[in-house]
Amino acid sequence: MPHFIWKGKNSYGEKRKGIIEAPNIDAARGHLKKIRITPSKLKEKPKDLLEDIAFFQPKVTAKDTVIFTRQLSTMIDAGLPLVQGLEILGNQQENPTFKKILIQIRVDVETGTTFADALKKHPKVFDSLFCNMVEAGEIGGILDTILARLAVFMEKNMTLKKRVKGAMTYPIICLCISIVILGIILLFVVPVFEAMFADFGAALPIPTQIVVSLSQFAQQNFLYGIAFIVFFIFAFKKYYATEKGEKKIDAMVLQLPVIGDLVRKVAVAKFTRTLGTMLKSGVPILESLNVVARTSGNKVIETAVFRTADAISEGRPIAEPLEETGVFPSMVVQMINVGEAVGALDAMLEKIADFYDEEVDQAVDNLTAMIEPFMMVFLGGMIGGLVVAMYLPIFKLGEVVG
Repeated sequence: MPHFIWKGKNSYGEKRKGIIEAPNIDAARGHLKKIRITPSKLKEKPKDLLEDIAFFQPKVTAKDTVIFTRQLSTMIDAGLPLVQGLEILGNQQENPTFKKILIQIRVDVETGTTFADALKKHPKVFDSLFCNMVEAGEIGGILDTILARLAVFMEKNMTLKKRVKGAMTYPIICLCISIVILGIILLFVVPVFEAMFADFGAALPIPTQIVVSLSQFAQQNFLYGIAFIVFFIFAFKKYYATEKGEKKIDAMVLQLPVIGDLVRKVAVAKFTRTLGTMLKSGVPILESLNVVARTSGNKVIETAVFRTADAISEGRPIAEPLEETGVFPSMVVQMINVGEAVGALDAMLEKIADFYDEEVDQAVDNLTAMIEPFMMVFLGGMIGGLVVAMYLPIFKLGEVVG
């Protein structure tokens, strides 16, 4: 079915644009009239030669999903039928990949499939957490409320990820710059000085000799070094793809001095917020724990949550098996125990999540404050040390001449 690009104004006189799917241009014009759009431009979209190749299509981002969720929640809350809401959002969607998905979901819902089952056909965009909560919302008749909670949950998750990524971006960029500068100096700058030093006819100072030896080693083994780095990355990915490797590396990350504490706090914040949101939305606790475990992002946390789910299925309260795992801080376990005892586990989990969000912010600030001077000292020491080592023979020659 062809697609038509349109521009026009809605009933409030606001400018709108989008892409609509219709059998022909008359059907497209009729559909726009039905949704109260007065088109000023309507033409068939040219065929994209790469649109059938997934590699060349844009990915659906978390931001796309959040905006869709919040808009659909607002439409349903305003009394708009689900199919009509999906149709409007699909037509207005600018991401062609997401547009196709929304059109397919709308078609599935129109043919009698539940909204949750239609979403499950697209696991790369809508994960098990999203689908399970939508299913609970459909059963309970509170889909608009569930979608609003999902939007808030995803927004907080995005904020958390941005904070952590922002903290890690700076040291990674500095490290990469350091490696590039070091490589340029050893491969191109030092050899020039080395040729000049050869005419001196005297023994080089020990720091200079070390730098010259490093330069010679780098020139002779440059390609081997690149090959080793590529092989190491490939081998690391292969090992991490195995269950044993993922568990061992994730456990090592949790044991790191500063990074480990940050990763643990992020995991606790994500666990408590996800579980609290699902329980508040009416998803059974065992199903919620299984979903939370699969979306934890850390194999150690995942194993601990699965063990907790197994213990709960045997009739035990949630706090005891959580404490036995040794993964979650005692404060979290005690607060969960209190929440379960008073019958307000979902509210208590959300309070814990809010607290750990602040803890993550503080940990990120501390990490950034610690890394910045360290990287400055590292960069200054490396560059300064190389410069001094290269100029030592020149200083020595000046003393001799003097």
